[in-house]
Formats: sequence, C-alpha cells, structure tokens
Amino acid sequence: MASATVPLLDDDTIPFGEEDEMRDPSRAGQKYTHPYVTFFHLFFRGAAIVIYMFCGWFSESFITSFVFVVLFLSADFWTVKNISGRLLVGLRWWNYVDDDGVSHWVFESKNSESYQSRVNKNEQRIFWLGLILCPVFWGLFFLFALFGLKFKWLLLVMIAIALNAANLYGYVKCNYGASKDLNSAATDFVKTQLFKNAVDIMTRPSGAPPPTNVRPTGVV
Repeated sequence: MASATVPLLDDDTIPFGEEDEMRDPSRAGQKYTHPYVTFFHLFFRGAAIVIYMFCGWFSESFITSFVFVVLFLSADFWTVKNISGRLLVGLRWWNYVDDDGVSHWVFESKNSESYQSRVNKNEQRIFWLGLILCPVFWGLFFLFALFGLKFKWLLLVMIAIALNAANLYGYVKCNYGASKDLNSAATDFVKTQLFKNAVDIMTRPSGAPPPTNVRPTGVV
C-alpha cells in the first residue's frame, strides 16, 4: 500500500513516545515496572484458554461458553494492541483510511537507544512469550476440534486464532520493520528473540545490565 502522512489520533490520550512521562519513578529499580499491565497482558488470553478447556464443567450451554470466551478474547486483543505493546516493549501497530479511501497499516517502534536501555527485560520476555504461546495453544485446539468433528467449537477456535494472530503479526512487523517479509521476520524472530532470551537467562550474571536493541519503524 502507498505511504502517507500519519494523521493525529483524536482518541490517543497518551501520544506514542511519551509513555515515559507516565512512568512511576519509584518502580525504576523493581523487577516489574508495569506489574498491572503485565498481569492483564496474560490474564485475558489465559482466561480465554482456561474457559474454553473447562467450560463443560460449569455449563452445558455452548452459547454461554462461546460468549464468555469471545468476551475475554476481545478484551485481550484490545489490551495487547493498545496498552501492553506500547508500555512493555515500545511497539504500536494500527490502521487508518485516508481521504482517498486507501487503507494504510502503520507499524511503529521506539528505536532510540535511550529508550531501549530502559525497557524492563522481564516484562519484555513475558510479553513475547505470551504473544507466541497462546496462538500455539489455539492451534492445538483447532486440530482437536477438526479431527474430533466438533465444528461448532471450530468456529470459536478460528476466531481466537484470528485475534491472536493479528496481534502477533502486527508486533513482529513492528519489531523487524514494516518493509520486511513476514516469513523472514518470523524466522529472524525465532532465531534472535527466543534463542537470545534463553541464552541470556542461563548465562547473564545476576544484576548485570542486558544489551539494548535498536528497532526499525515503518508505514505501509
């Protein structure tokens, strides 16, 4: 899609790039600088999975289970897209339609070294693990529903996959640049992010500052 000037958002209460002004200085040395955001980043998507797995224990109504799972999936999608991505890893993706009716996808990243040095690595690790693992669970549920011929549940699982995959796609594009092919970006992500985090956990001495990364930005 063609590039365009990014318009100002009327409902953007905290302009992208100014979240540091909202940071609580008393949490600077703590393990988690955004504990509530980190909690809800995992809570909504985890609750949707738990309800899907155990809803039969509490209700035999498919409609009731469907509604509750979709509600938590929707809350998760909104929270991850609009809050946790910005505060935990400094990434944001969104879409707008210009005056000519052309749709533009915007993938943004705070790529300054000063910001990356302040990113809480525990929160960053939780953000990416939650973003990746939950679609894997829903992928397994899709196979179980498909081979079990549970077609009504298959519809619910497909909604979950669509919402989870949208955020995963958007943030991978933010993390590796809007102009990069998704397959290449996903491969780079697996090689650099997950492997690097695993090695970092095992080898980095306690209290040692982690290395910083510079992230690209893009408008499509």
